[in-house]
Amino acid sequence: MHKETIIISLGGSLVAPGEIDTEFLKNFKRVVEKYLKDKKFFIFVGGGKIARTYQKALLEFGAESSQRDWMGIGITRLNAEIIKQAFFGNSYPKIITDPNKKIKTSKDIIVGAGWKPGWSTDYDAVLVAKNHKAKTIINLTNVDYVYDKNPNDFPDAKPLKDIDWVGFEKIVGDKWTPGLSMPFDPRASKLAAKLKLKVIIINGKNLERLEDFLNNKSFIGTTIQ
Repeated sequence: MHKETIIISLGGSLVAPGEIDTEFLKNFKRVVEKYLKDKKFFIFVGGGKIARTYQKALLEFGAESSQRDWMGIGITRLNAEIIKQAFFGNSYPKIITDPNKKIKTSKDIIVGAGWKPGWSTDYDAVLVAKNHKAKTIINLTNVDYVYDKNPNDFPDAKPLKDIDWVGFEKIVGDKWTPGLSMPFDPRASKLAAKLKLKVIIINGKNLERLEDFLNNKSFIGTTIQ
């Protein structure tokens, strides 16, 4: 039976907001494994707050952009090891660090991490979507919606249920910096727009919203297309 390929870009701040959030990981595992009968998952894991903490420290000592990116990539790989182990038995035994590499496996969960300096794991997820002819990426993050401006700075920021790529790129800009915290990174957005992908932004702290989407129900979150 041909299984649908689901691509998830998993925010590192959900995995490790400070310490490793094992309760979140157990719930995430429970939800994903419900769907393994007819779906397979690529899960690319970000670096999150911990990566930004290390990158900030490097900057204090004059580290260049590529050095800070490599630090972030290292943290994504640590986070990915946790995810891979959480799905032990169902997961491919290696962390994928090259999203262009073809994987032959009977396992239904393939976990990936950072690849090269210059972009986030969002970009890696887009490359996997391209190579596996998937049309949708689910971005699990720690916000409910994409907003028309930063809600931390502007109390009147409006949540957006739907937005096109042109409008989204106006919000996130086109410049990548190590540790950039955006709903979906600018370089990934540019490529996703070119490939005509759909990106679903869902707050991973509320995993029933992920289930709603996977069940083709109305969900709380933002659709970018």
